[in-house]
Amino acid sequence: MSNVVVNRLENAAGVAEAAAEYFVGRLANLIAMKPSVHVQLTGGTVGIATLAAIANREDTHLLDWSSVHIWWGDERFVAAESNDRNAVQARKALLSKIAITEANIHEFPSTDSGLDLDQAEHLFSAELVLLKPQFDLAFVGMGPDGHVCSLFPGKPEPKPEAMVLAEHDSPKPPAQRLTFSYEVMNSVDEILFVVAGADKSAAVKQVFDQDAEKLPAARVRGREKTIWFIDQAAANETWGC
Repeated sequence: MSNVVVNRLENAAGVAEAAAEYFVGRLANLIAMKPSVHVQLTGGTVGIATLAAIANREDTHLLDWSSVHIWWGDERFVAAESNDRNAVQARKALLSKIAITEANIHEFPSTDSGLDLDQAEHLFSAELVLLKPQFDLAFVGMGPDGHVCSLFPGKPEPKPEAMVLAEHDSPKPPAQRLTFSYEVMNSVDEILFVVAGADKSAAVKQVFDQDAEKLPAARVRGREKTIWFIDQAAANETWGC
């Protein structure tokens, strides 16, 4: 796997701290170089722990967040204030603690919008077409089945031009979700995987097995670089102790 860097940490806390340290340093460089920076966040236990670790760093609060735009790789299609939403969890862990303008936070639509799932997909696709963000960094978690965002194994292949997908029957509740497509995820400059737990070990092994059937996690790579922050339990089957 070209342009892939693997950082092996002792445990989930180490994953969160290492990913946070890299992210803040990289973001500082991007802010200095570009008029606007677009970042995707992720949910999940390790993803939210990483956001909390970012919030706890002193250098985080020295950044000029005015040019940073926040997005999510996927979202649960539930009420806007539901704790199931990645955005709600991210606001509590990080966004409420930094000086970022609300206009720069781009949440997926919720059920409160009055739209059904397919209408929400079309609306958010139109926003992407209008804003044309070039995503600089994206945090990505991975499920034990190898799913990333709400891109699950065994699902029909999306149309190549699709940017946002409506998932009507997620194998993991809640059933209705919105997600960026493989096309969008593979356009991100740097993908930052944050993965921990023995239940992920078999999927990690399959992701790095070049001859294996490609799980969603194996199909997502950064345009320039893919960086894994992974704990020993998740890495064990692939690299051993």
